[in-house]
Amino acid sequence: MRFILPLGLIATTLAIAPVRFDREKVLRVKPQDEKQANIIKDLAKTNQLDFWYPDAIHHIAASMTIDFRVSEKEFHSIQSALDQNKMHYEILIHDLQEEIEKQFDVKEDIPGRHSYAKYNNWDKIIAWTEKMVHKHPEMVSRIKIGTTVEDNPLYVLKIGKRDERRKAIFMDCGIHAREWISPAFCQWFVYQAAKTYRKNKIMTKLLDRMNFYVLPVFNVDGYIWSWTQNRMWRKNRSKNQNSKCIGTDLNRNFNVSWNSFPNTKNPCLNTYGGPEPESEKETKAVTDFIRSHLKSIKAYITFHSYSQMLLFPYGYTSKLPANHKDLAKVAKIGTDVLATRYETRYIYGPIASTIYPTSGSPLDWAYNLGIKHTFAFELRDKGKFGFLLPESLIKPTCKETLLAVKFIAKYILKHTS
Repeated sequence: MRFILPLGLIATTLAIAPVRFDREKVLRVKPQDEKQANIIKDLAKTNQLDFWYPDAIHHIAASMTIDFRVSEKEFHSIQSALDQNKMHYEILIHDLQEEIEKQFDVKEDIPGRHSYAKYNNWDKIIAWTEKMVHKHPEMVSRIKIGTTVEDNPLYVLKIGKRDERRKAIFMDCGIHAREWISPAFCQWFVYQAAKTYRKNKIMTKLLDRMNFYVLPVFNVDGYIWSWTQNRMWRKNRSKNQNSKCIGTDLNRNFNVSWNSFPNTKNPCLNTYGGPEPESEKETKAVTDFIRSHLKSIKAYITFHSYSQMLLFPYGYTSKLPANHKDLAKVAKIGTDVLATRYETRYIYGPIASTIYPTSGSPLDWAYNLGIKHTFAFELRDKGKFGFLLPESLIKPTCKETLLAVKFIAKYILKHTS
């Protein structure tokens, strides 16, 4: 005789309790020399450290600022190792769980109305995409470019007129699940574009002459997981062969110098690049869409957090792209324009020398495909909150970033053929 559990009980049994981060800490260390840098690397081999900046062990070098998360259990051994080696450290976050809960510091204006001052989960974002199309049918259309591993739809919002031949900019947000300020910006951009058309001179000029393709959440499955199960999740949710570890870093899964760094080969690492380039459904959907619109797409912009940087190619080599001076000029003026709103200071430059070398990045892939203006924003902040930027800072971040994006778009309109 078989014993059958009631369906409700099965669901309850299978439900996983969300990961908690009680008394976990985020430390900042700046190794003074190679010896101290190696101490951090050794600690990472024997402890489960979650690197926030840089995102992998092999990037660690002398004089670099390093932020990492450590469990309550491992904190004291890490602390004593740092003290023994006379390494100065700062505790950026004393209790990670507390900071996670403190993120939601904005009250909902009107229940049921989409809020641009709050972080929105995937269900709310899906409903919002429908609402934007319904509210602005002449200006906004929704294109399903594919589905995720867990069969969630990947939607691009096209903003602009019906003419496919016009210049276009492709923008994506949320390639890394835990970087919530990124999808918040894409929502803000679409909202402002639709709302200020015919009211704001620059936006009107842009939308009269060009189109924007906006992917509000690139890594949908990971984003859902970061809301429901693990706030610190970064990768997508694909299963890996011969490994219990889940997920690929979509930001390392593009077909450009793929897998050329050691940190991209282990499925258990946050920077795992996948079994092959474009192995992930999300990556393939985006690359297919961009390839099919290559004649019109003149710029590619991707949004991350954190560290306040405006980056351009290359990431996989220290070699500078042919139009380096042009990219540097756009980035310099873009960061200057951004600072006019709240005096937020960004630095800018090629990925490899400004942040750290990366392989398989969409920025380099799009550039080598022929899109000669590709940029990555690393949004606020510089580490006080890291990935847990409070909701009260969403609007200021979005407002200043919009100024820079509008400048880049104006430049593309005027200077590309």
